[in-house]
Amino acid sequence: MATSVWFYAGFTAFILTMLALDLGVFHRHAHAVRPKEAGMWVAIWTTLALLFAGGLYFWHGADTTLLFITGYLIEQSLSIDNIFVIVMIFAYFKVPPRYQHRVLFWGIVGALLMRGLLIGIGVLLIERFGWIMYLFGAFLIFAGIKMALQREGEAIDAEHNIVIRTVRRFVRVTHEYDGQKFFTMIHGRRLATPLFLVLVVIEFTDLVFAVDSIPAIFAVTTDPFIVYTSNVFAILGLRSMYFLLASMVERFVYLKYGLAVILTFVGLKMVAADIFHIPVVLSLLVIILTLGISVGISLKGTVLARPEHE
Repeated sequence: MATSVWFYAGFTAFILTMLALDLGVFHRHAHAVRPKEAGMWVAIWTTLALLFAGGLYFWHGADTTLLFITGYLIEQSLSIDNIFVIVMIFAYFKVPPRYQHRVLFWGIVGALLMRGLLIGIGVLLIERFGWIMYLFGAFLIFAGIKMALQREGEAIDAEHNIVIRTVRRFVRVTHEYDGQKFFTMIHGRRLATPLFLVLVVIEFTDLVFAVDSIPAIFAVTTDPFIVYTSNVFAILGLRSMYFLLASMVERFVYLKYGLAVILTFVGLKMVAADIFHIPVVLSLLVIILTLGISVGISLKGTVLARPEHE
């Protein structure tokens, strides 16, 4: 799909305006985001994504719309796994609930910049070296198998975490929070607060997840505009989804297996693209069914596992 630079500029301007309203108007004052408020924002970002899909249908037809929706669902589903890690990060650093929104807001701004850069590099590599699609596919198959086999509940070890150790080596970090500030002044010296350390860890975590999710969407389309917009909408919904699901993430015990199946599926699709073409509609159905089954089994399993007196 040939897309003018003005489409990118207009889309980015709209997203920045929404983010400015989010932080400057609706979340001007630090407060704990309740599930009801989070659910409202999830609905808002999902509605905007669907309206954008409707616009694509009007201007570019059903095929482009299906590509966007499939890419959006892939990115959205893979980003859910990020929520588990964010929960552990906030718990380890004991981040007060009223400051978590600010960290995630700037974390998402950084994620959008990083992903835009990675998407540009990915598209350029595919255009220059077509065979790299096979490499991406093989990597996704490996990532899917690794996700299915990895152990649950691996805790954060600050003493050995290379990101935390690197930041502390170059930046003086206080032991106490200073409201929602990332930096504070103590005895005339500008020091980082633990909130800044949390932000850096979350940014690095998203970078790690992007290494999986961005190649996955290339299995659906290599159109940079579709890849970019589907990533943006998925990432924007992640923050609100965290506040909606954070208290119940432990119930999604089988979700990682569903995500592993999705990663492996799109990896196989990329590897076998020249031999067997999988229609976009079929890919979309596989993703929806896999997510639905893994979430359904998780919720049913955790309900049955609860003691009768609860």
